[in-house]
Amino acid sequence: MPKSTDKSQQSAGGASGGKGEQSMLKEVLSWVEVIVIAVALAFFIDNVIIINATVPSGSMEKTIMTHSRVLGTRFAYWKSSPKRGDIVVFRYPIDDALGKNTHYIKRIIGLPGEKVEIKEGAVYIDGKKLEESYINGTWTVENDGFTFEVPEGEYLMLGDNRNNSNDARYWPSLAIREGLAANEKEAMQYAFVPKKKILGKAYICYWPFSDFGSLYSENRGKE
Repeated sequence: MPKSTDKSQQSAGGASGGKGEQSMLKEVLSWVEVIVIAVALAFFIDNVIIINATVPSGSMEKTIMTHSRVLGTRFAYWKSSPKRGDIVVFRYPIDDALGKNTHYIKRIIGLPGEKVEIKEGAVYIDGKKLEESYINGTWTVENDGFTFEVPEGEYLMLGDNRNNSNDARYWPSLAIREGLAANEKEAMQYAFVPKKKILGKAYICYWPFSDFGSLYSENRGKE
């Protein structure tokens, strides 16, 4: 009888250990499932819903200061068209043509089908002067002698800091330099950004916290 009791206790002990291992395995798998779901959700939000960008240069000052971080939405133009004055993140045309994935942030100035002229430090849309309260300081660099015929489905982008912004004024000449075009006429296609290359519309600056707020506030950059 004592021997029988020992075997029963050993058997019970083995069953208890097996249940413990199974319970631990289930807990590990549940955590793995949570982590996978969290990563997938974060990837979906970051690549489909939200656009989160760090601005490395001063091309959009004083609206967006150097090294600021901004948030926007990727779905802003799913059912609507970009508007003049929108600040957008897009694929830089020159690098995009070279197979590189470089993102720029600029302000939309020219809309599809418009004639955009830059004359004596001002922008003219189909002959009418565009009022631009967001420009940083007095525009003195590359401020005259430009004419753009914006193709259908494409947009013309300029930085708010016109004296220090790599934008549509420079892209055609850069296209020639990079061997993407043989002449100015061919190169003009690189001055514009197709709607499908616009990744999203920026709305707020969230860092540094001292600059927190809407990018479209009338007081932006004037404080």
